[in-house]
Amino acid sequence: MEKIFIGLLLLYFFIIIGTYALQKYILFHPRKLNKDFKFSFRNPHEEFFLKTNQEENAINALLFKADSPAKGLVLYFHGNADNLKRWGRYHEDFTSRGYDVFMIDYRGFGKSEGALDEAGFYKDAQLAYDWILEKYNPDEIIVYGRSLGCGVATHLATKVNPRMIILETPFYDVKNLFQIRASIFFLPFDFKYNFPNHKNLQKIKEPIYIFVGTKDRVVPNQSTEKLKPFLKNGDKYIEIKGANHKNLSAFNQYHQVLDSILK
Repeated sequence: MEKIFIGLLLLYFFIIIGTYALQKYILFHPRKLNKDFKFSFRNPHEEFFLKTNQEENAINALLFKADSPAKGLVLYFHGNADNLKRWGRYHEDFTSRGYDVFMIDYRGFGKSEGALDEAGFYKDAQLAYDWILEKYNPDEIIVYGRSLGCGVATHLATKVNPRMIILETPFYDVKNLFQIRASIFFLPFDFKYNFPNHKNLQKIKEPIYIFVGTKDRVVPNQSTEKLKPFLKNGDKYIEIKGANHKNLSAFNQYHQVLDSILK
């Protein structure tokens, strides 16, 4: 019995040490792209590199235009892996509803320069918002976050005043997500990365819509459900039965809700 206890204690110790040491590699899975890589999508797009001055990292961005005069613009913050080559196709969910779409690759992703850094991601988001603000009014801008991008989206939304915020598969915060995924009830250290959606939601005055799949194993429902107490009257929490982390857009319910809020 004593050997079993010692073995479990050692296992817990190694999980704790491994989680702390490898948190960046567990959380982020970017893929770099050569600067001369040519994006290819079914619809036309414009490509930009954003920076505030010569010393700043250049942030790669794509703009997709709606066919008819746009109702507004969706500022889309993608998940923790790959780059715009993968994520660009999701513009169709919004251009088909009459909205322009602006997407960025965070620093360290795709063609964007710089090292992976939470505070840096927030700067990238603000840079993107400032760029589109020259062309769109705040009440025309919808901030959309997906998975990790929810943390970027909610942080930005505490600083600006968009029309609404849409979050697809958000989590409570990174520490909570790691605890649930690793079945660890106590982590005796602070994470280098936080993305505290629960704190950000409390500061957002604009309407919030949360999409969650009931079979999500990447961001377990247990983490997303902890955000419910921080939603205000009028905010919506939409559960899509049978959907997992990656396929919400394959379900009619997702599109029906988008139709209703993106009129």
